[in-house]
Amino acid sequence: MAWRVWQLAGPARSPRVNRHLAYHLAWTAGVLNSVGFVAVGFYTSHMTGITASVADHLVLGGWAVVAIGLLALTTFVLGAMTSALQFHWARRRERWHDRRFALVLLTEAVLVLLIGALTDLGPGTERPWPLVAALGYVMGLQNALITKVSDATIRTTHVTGMVTDIGIELGKGVYRNRLDGSSPVRADLDRLRMHATLVGLFFLGGVMGALGYLAAGVVVLLVPAALLLTIAVPPLLSAPATPAPVRR
Repeated sequence: MAWRVWQLAGPARSPRVNRHLAYHLAWTAGVLNSVGFVAVGFYTSHMTGITASVADHLVLGGWAVVAIGLLALTTFVLGAMTSALQFHWARRRERWHDRRFALVLLTEAVLVLLIGALTDLGPGTERPWPLVAALGYVMGLQNALITKVSDATIRTTHVTGMVTDIGIELGKGVYRNRLDGSSPVRADLDRLRMHATLVGLFFLGGVMGALGYLAAGVVVLLVPAALLLTIAVPPLLSAPATPAPVRR
């Protein structure tokens, strides 16, 4: 099935379209994550690390880290909640059913645009709270969306699971089948390529986000915001393809 950037959030879904949407979102997540770290020294997509950091600093008495970690966790959950609310609201309405993915992406695009245009933060800022809250919310929004799109098989805001899957497929690839009559063990090369590409794009986004922030500040977020708008807006402007059943 052919695809274009402006079709990635449309109603016509296929594994290939879902994969390429994930590629764009992995790059976006890499940019956002690195901007958060370079700006305020805090990764906003790394919920495992944030949870561990909150636990450690709770014991060590680092109350500022505990507070900002809880803020990041809370806003990430709120973002995921918002994504689910928007998705299911749209899915149950004929007019919005075909635009449910685009609606969530539009919300993310507008938020990233506002962060990039309105946030006044320089390196070493002493006011990390607004940026951490906003980026944490956006990360939760995006991760919940790609979870819905891919039926929980793809993530874009963190790479632990993807690196694990890469290792699993590599292990299957080097395994030598020595038992006669047993089913052969074969690596899923398509899955391996997909996860390696997602990790690579997250890394590339991180490099570009850090360089862009050092050169231009938070305004660098206007670039991923423009990409998200390019993906989200066309499906919202098009007429619904077919009437969808209304589920109550």
